[in-house]
Amino acid sequence: MSNTEGTALALVERLRLRAPESLDLVAAETEAEFDRAFDAILEKAVIHLETNKKNYKLLDEEGFSAALAGALSIPGLVVTQEKNSNGHVDLTIEAYLCVPARRKLGEAKIYKGPKYHFSGLRQLLGRYTTGREGRGLLIVYVQKKDIAGLIQRLRQSMDKDRPMNQKGKTESHVLKWSFISTHAHSCGEHLQIGHIGCNLYVPLTKQRQDRIQDS
Repeated sequence: MSNTEGTALALVERLRLRAPESLDLVAAETEAEFDRAFDAILEKAVIHLETNKKNYKLLDEEGFSAALAGALSIPGLVVTQEKNSNGHVDLTIEAYLCVPARRKLGEAKIYKGPKYHFSGLRQLLGRYTTGREGRGLLIVYVQKKDIAGLIQRLRQSMDKDRPMNQKGKTESHVLKWSFISTHAHSCGEHLQIGHIGCNLYVPLTKQRQDRIQDS
């Protein structure tokens, strides 16, 4: 066995023990296989935010994204906030063990209706994305009731208005409260964006309601 083969086997064994989910990322031969592996990691990160939402209720978009970046950071994935790509991108996700290396860009918005969501889409596709990256991410932090209904209405607005040269109707995403849109990009290709809903609704306690009314 050569030194190179031995090093590769040692790396695989280390990943198997420390971060088995990373193996599917490294083994992915196509963009579709990589997206399936990444979606499983993304789902765990989103669930982490949702199950700790009471601890995060006072955070802003940047704070939520910091928590998400921490949950996404596993061996093989580097997640950076505010990295430059023709502007400061909310999340840059780089899988450095893949050959070729794979990169995703993500914009994150607290849900404030379709227009605000479309503004995030314009930033992501019209400014940050070069076309070399994989499927982009638009994270939707929903602090209101009825995330299912809000995301469904957002999806209907996307299909009606077709923002950023959207091609056809949106498609279902494997993650709950999420969907995928496809857009004609200035690079000459059609690029996908995953719109990922994150349920961060925290009911007001009577004590908090009283404080709000008294303020």
